[in-house]
Amino acid sequence: MMHTMMMSSRITPTGLSRPAMGRVRVRTLLLIRWLAIFGQLAALLVINKLMAYDLPMLPAMATIAASATVNLWILARHKLSEWHHDGAAAIYLAFDILQLAALLYLTGGLDNPFALLFLVPVTISATILSLRSTILLGLLALVCVSLLALFHLPLPWPAPGFELPQIYAAAIWVSLTLGTVFLMFYAWRVAEETRRMADALAATQAHLSQERELSALGGLAAAAAHELGTPLGTIALISNELLHTQPLDSEAHTDLEILNGEIVRCREILASLARNPSAGTDPAVSKMTFDALLTDMAARYGDADTTVVVTVKANVDPPLIKRSPELVQGLGNLIENATEFAQDQVDLEFTWGEDQVELSISDDGPGFAANILGLLGDPYISTRPGSGRMGLGVFISKTLLERTGASLHFFNRRQGLGATVVIRWPRHIIDLSIDNFGNGAVEGGQLQQASQGEY
Repeated sequence: MMHTMMMSSRITPTGLSRPAMGRVRVRTLLLIRWLAIFGQLAALLVINKLMAYDLPMLPAMATIAASATVNLWILARHKLSEWHHDGAAAIYLAFDILQLAALLYLTGGLDNPFALLFLVPVTISATILSLRSTILLGLLALVCVSLLALFHLPLPWPAPGFELPQIYAAAIWVSLTLGTVFLMFYAWRVAEETRRMADALAATQAHLSQERELSALGGLAAAAAHELGTPLGTIALISNELLHTQPLDSEAHTDLEILNGEIVRCREILASLARNPSAGTDPAVSKMTFDALLTDMAARYGDADTTVVVTVKANVDPPLIKRSPELVQGLGNLIENATEFAQDQVDLEFTWGEDQVELSISDDGPGFAANILGLLGDPYISTRPGSGRMGLGVFISKTLLERTGASLHFFNRRQGLGATVVIRWPRHIIDLSIDNFGNGAVEGGQLQQASQGEY
């Protein structure tokens, strides 16, 4: 069978903002500093007492005591469960860098193998603080490393007057400098990707929760319409009987006519609620054929300038699906995105067979930008640069539709007439008549992209 439908309406996009970054608990900073304090103290005692090396113990111990004093001061002023924002945490880590530099100045500078510890506060900053704070702390560490390469007290070597070759000292400086820069940006990048993915998943969950709430409201409306029908019928019956007992010119007769009119209006409202295809959680209204769902969505996502055309091609009975929030929100985002790019028309071509269900969403707009085509489906990859949006629409659709067992394929038409998204499901997963889709979300799904092609 084959038929074509044209519908139109508009939906308002929803914006989400990322949470503030760079917050770290006081407990975390204190724990890290206590570990550093006890490690420095143990190293000094082992080298001085067990290995019998002559070190300036008094100023070295004073440096460690300064770090312990700062920790105790923070402990007295803040609760362990409090959060430090970006600036305060950066100041504390800057103190750690300066304290380590002072200790290394007393114990051989870059000749001391513990100079590697300069990487620790920079790495911590890269994982929990902003890029700006991380760069500033990295620059501070590089300044300290450079000064220690030139100015430091010598190590107490066993052989008097022994010094490491200058080329070796220069190599240590280069390795620490490169290590600091590389680790700073690498750790920040990895942590930022983790934060962005967490934010994107949170946004996906927010969209899904919103759709589920709307579905729940629809289900309640349908249930209310069903339950209120019987008492409303009883009220109508009694009202009609009373109406016939009153004289035509009496005030009571007029009031009963008004009451009957309101009863008729209530029946119409309840009937409308019961017929509403968007009502969601009642099994009687949440099951529908896939082509009926597309007809409904075409009516929601078009507008006066862009028509949404649904074309159905198949030779077997259509799949019976559950109108789930994942399916509605996932398809809705893609259709809305297509209507925003389209010049005149968006085509929804739906086909199915015994083993597979397939939906093609095409527009006649400019197509996907070549530089993002291979990244579609990743968070914060915007298909509409410069719009001020977060670039989460396709990611949310991909995530939600993969929960239903779908795989997504993105194409640009060869003739340059727009973009196409092809979504495929194994029929046994999505068809309720085979009793698999309703059991819950399906893990997996695949995302495939092609630089060009036409379905």
